[in-house]
Amino acid sequence: MERELMIAGAYLLGSIPFAWLFVKAAGRGDVRRIGSGNVGATNAMRAAGWKIALPIALLDVGKGVAAVLLMRIVTPDPAWVAAAGLAAVVGHCFPVWLGFSGGKGVATGAGVFFTLAWPTMVVVAAVWIVVLALLRTVSLASVIAAASFPVTLFFLARPTPPVTVCAVLTAAVIIWRHRGNLMRLVRREEPRLGEKGR
Repeated sequence: MERELMIAGAYLLGSIPFAWLFVKAAGRGDVRRIGSGNVGATNAMRAAGWKIALPIALLDVGKGVAAVLLMRIVTPDPAWVAAAGLAAVVGHCFPVWLGFSGGKGVATGAGVFFTLAWPTMVVVAAVWIVVLALLRTVSLASVIAAASFPVTLFFLARPTPPVTVCAVLTAAVIIWRHRGNLMRLVRREEPRLGEKGR
C-alpha cells in the first residue's frame, strides 16, 4: 500500500503547475492563454521572460528527480521507481488542478530519465542537442530525444521488462503531448528556434 500511495504522491508532485503559478504571480496572466498555451518553461519565457522561465524549468526537472528519489526511499525495486517517474510525467502533462491540461513533460521527463539512468540520459541529451543544432526545432528535438530514451536504455542498461514498459510509456506520453507540434511540422508551420510561437 505504501508504494501505491507513493505513486499517487508522485502524480501530485508532478502536477504542480509551476509555469502557471509563476507567470500568474508575475502579473502576466494565464500562461495557457499566451503563445502556444503550453504550461511549461518555454511558453513561460514567452509570457514573462527568461528570469521567470529558468526557475520554472529547474523546478519541473526537480519534480521528476524528487519522484524517483522518494520512491527509492520506500523501495529499491526498479519497476516501482520507474513507475513513480512515469506518474510524475503524467501529473505534469495532465494536472488535476488545471483540468488535466498541462505541459509536455520534457523537463520533468529529463529529471526522471537522469535519475533513473544518467549514462543513458547523457546520450539522450546529445541526441537533443544535435537535432536542435541541425533543425533548429525544439519540439522535434524533444520528440526524437524522448523516443531515443527507451531504445538507448535497453542497449546500455538491459532493464527488466517492467522498467522497459515504464520507459516506453513515459516517452509515449511526452510524444503524445507534442502531437500538435508534429501536425504543424507536417504543415511546415512549426516555429524554429528564435521564431515566435504559434
